[in-house]
Amino acid sequence: MTQKKVRLTEDQWREKLSPEQFEIARRGGTERAFTGKYYDSKETGMYHCVCCDAPLFSSETKYDSGSGWPSFTSPERPENLRFDFDDSYGMRRVEVRCAVCDAHLGHVFDDGPTEEGKRFCINSASLDLRSEDEK
Repeated sequence: MTQKKVRLTEDQWREKLSPEQFEIARRGGTERAFTGKYYDSKETGMYHCVCCDAPLFSSETKYDSGSGWPSFTSPERPENLRFDFDDSYGMRRVEVRCAVCDAHLGHVFDDGPTEEGKRFCINSASLDLRSEDEK
């Protein structure tokens, strides 16, 4: 099920988000490793986009990659993600964005622990964890 696109003005995003969330999700920034509220979280539930509430990742696919960011082996809703090439910092990476609102989430790498080999390295500031009870 594809969600309706969410489009707000920059001022509306600034009102909705904290300064850190805005910088990361709307401007493509990143949080420092080992500082995000979910990097070491063991809570269960569904991780949603902090901007538009689209469901993205289940805690069941979260693992400790040692990178300092929340890492997932696969998305819960692949249709809610889109991918772009990111050539910043002299590296060629694959950026992960929310397909519903275009929020920057993080990057995906080919060094994950499962057969698919993916590691979705996602900023905590781009996520909102909801327990199963909050559905």
